[in-house]
Parts: sequence; structure tokens; C-alpha cells
Amino acid sequence: MRITRVLPTLLAALMAALTLSAFSSASAAENRTAGGPERPIIGGSHAESGPWAARLFSGGRQTCSATIIAPTWILTARHCVSGGQLSFRIGSLDQTSGGTMANGTQVHTHSSSDLALVRLDRSVDATYSQLGDPGSVQVGQSVQVYGWGATARCNPEINCQSQFLKYANVTVTGGCRDAYQGQAICARRGDGITAGGDSGGPMMANGIQVGVASTSDRQTTTAYTNVTRYRSWIQSIAGV
Repeated sequence: MRITRVLPTLLAALMAALTLSAFSSASAAENRTAGGPERPIIGGSHAESGPWAARLFSGGRQTCSATIIAPTWILTARHCVSGGQLSFRIGSLDQTSGGTMANGTQVHTHSSSDLALVRLDRSVDATYSQLGDPGSVQVGQSVQVYGWGATARCNPEINCQSQFLKYANVTVTGGCRDAYQGQAICARRGDGITAGGDSGGPMMANGIQVGVASTSDRQTTTAYTNVTRYRSWIQSIAGV
């Protein structure tokens, strides 16, 4: 599963998505080391700050990561919102406590990229994620990716999610496509790589959000939907 190539069909693309269900038993078997323990893949470190971070739950079950971008608006991945009954813990590094809980009341998905906006049932006072404009990120730049996703290769990945928000440094390699063939930013592994549960989480360049986690091979490469290319769509709905 290599996300640097254009996937021939939407089904193939969705198989690369970071959702917990996308991690098949076949890939899990491939990921296990012979006769040994499963190796950590996310690496990185625990975040010391992330006031804009939001943990997404579907039907009360931890599924994805997200950011709050305005008092009543969450930005996440399109493939994260199909389960319904969405709720969010906002502004806490610990996905099990603290911060502010809010429910999703309305979902907007982009027609041709892995982006979704969710309206909250209440206004949340937070430090909102600042979104980048074209030119905010460059090839070769070191950027940070955040999420509560799997910290090791396991099946199902829900069994090895991080309780606390983590981040990793990755290096931008160029443009590519996300799970829905939208415009994306590809990056190679630095001190960590994204996995199941990191979907919808942010890529930050100098503290500015430039991407939303879409796909990963969980070893060397990850793809983030390029937020800077979809600013007009985001602004038309969320006003930012």
C-alpha cells in the first residue's frame, strides 16, 4: 500500500485510509516481525500543548483526531464522519478527561477530497487552529503531525491507541492524492509516522495547520489533505 501513487479506484484508496477498520488482517500479518513483538511505528513524543486538538468519538467509540477551527466548527477527515453520533473532547491532551465535550449536529463533507466540517451543538471557547494559505508549506520542510492514534502495529488498532496526544516530525516530499483523490501533501517519516486513529488530525507548519491526515503506509509515508487548497470551501461553510 503506497500512497505516493495515484490509486486506481476509490475502493483502493479507502483501503489506505487511516480508519481503524482499514487495517486488514492481511496487513497486520505483514506488519508483525517474525517470532518477535510488534514494532512501534508512530514514535514521536507526547505533546506538551495542543489547545486546538479535538478527539473524535463515533457512538462513544474513539475513532479519529480533529481540530477546532472556530467556536462551533471542527475540521477533520471525510472518512472519519460516516459512523454518525459524533462527539468531541476539545482542548485536552488526555482523550479520557478534561477539556470540553461537545456533540456534532451537522456534517459537511467535501465532494472530492478527504475533508469534513462538523458543526457543534454549543460554542466552545478555545484556541482555534489557524489555517494556512497557499505557500504556507514547502517541499523539504520539517512539519509536525498530531493525533491520538495507534502507537504500535496491532490489529485492531483501537487496542493500541495513545491516551495522550502525540506528535511526530515528518518531512514534506511533495504533492500527492488523498483517499478521495483530493490534493494532498505527502511526507516521509521522521521520528514517527501516522497510524489508525490519527486520521483527521493536523499537519502543522510553523504552528499553522496546512493538512488533515488522510492515509499512511504506517512505515515511511503519510498523506495529508492540503488544507491550503480548500480554504474557499472551508470559509464558505465555517467562515474562517
